[in-house]
Formats: sequence, structure tokens, C-alpha cells
Amino acid sequence: MRERRNFTAEEKVKILKEHLIGREEISLICERHNLHPTIFYRWQKEFFENGAAAFAKEGKTDRNERRIEELEAKLKHKDGVIVELLEEHMILKKNLGES
Repeated sequence: MRERRNFTAEEKVKILKEHLIGREEISLICERHNLHPTIFYRWQKEFFENGAAAFAKEGKTDRNERRIEELEAKLKHKDGVIVELLEEHMILKKNLGES
């Protein structure tokens, strides 16, 4: 019985690159890595189906998170300014005897 090997994501991408970038024949790549062509084609299908996620989700999420952090910082600053203005207003009212 054949021993099942587990390839890391990095190894799979490296093997796929040999064909996609290096233009090597799939049969030669599979032979070199002792890999069945069906597995190679499955990896290739998964790569193209999920490849967009690497660009869409992470990039968008990072930008959104950064934007949220910026807006929260602005709100915090504005809250601080409002508190200072209210304190000054209260002091002025007391000084004028308006309570």
C-alpha cells in the first residue's frame, strides 16, 4: 500500500508554479514529485477557485480595519475636545454667577 504524503500549501504552490510559470509539462512534474496527475489538477482547480480570496478578502478587510481605527481615533479626539469645551463653559458660567 502506498504511503500518503501531505504537502504543505507552499509546496503545492511551488509545484503548480513549475507548470504555470516554468511551462513544464504536467506529466514530467508529476513524475518528478511522484504525484498523480488527478491530484495536480485538483490543486490547480482549488488554486484558481480560491486565488481571488487572497486579494479580495484580506486587502479589503485590512483597509476596512485601518479605516475603522482612524475613525475611532478621530472620535476619541473629538470627544476630548468636547469635554474640554464643556469644562471651560462650566467655569465661565460659575465665574459669571449663572450656575
